[in-house]
Amino acid sequence: MKRIVLISCVSRKGKTQAKAKDLYKGPLFTNSLAYGLALNPDRIFILSAHYYLLELDEIIEPYDVTLSYVAPDKKSKKPNLRVLTPSETELWGKEVLKQLGEKADLKKDEFIILAGQSYVKPIASGLQNIKEPLKGIIQGKRPAKLYDLIREINGKLIT
Repeated sequence: MKRIVLISCVSRKGKTQAKAKDLYKGPLFTNSLAYGLALNPDRIFILSAHYYLLELDEIIEPYDVTLSYVAPDKKSKKPNLRVLTPSETELWGKEVLKQLGEKADLKKDEFIILAGQSYVKPIASGLQNIKEPLKGIIQGKRPAKLYDLIREINGKLIT
């Protein structure tokens, strides 16, 4: 059984082409990646609303697509933002599972998902062994929770 970490993309991105792990900005992504790395997994992938399943070193262009609900007032401030429809989200989930199935055992491997429910829901039914350390924690509190989880792991390594 392999341990696979899945990190969701975030809206804050660099402005130019970059490796996926370097394109995404902000404490939620950086803490998710740091926690994922601290778990010493077999693989880490990024769940991208636009690119589906990404390798950390995959070179990608910036984009403005999400699976998450966006309030109308926030959407009006980002006129180029594309929010996937429910049917597009379902197709996104099927494609992610297809790609993931080429790289992991969907029935046997352990999947640690660091993402909101809008990214978990479309793929959860296709995965047998899921852990969600951030489940039930609101978006704004997630970076601090991840920081605490990293400190907990590092404390175990020191003692």
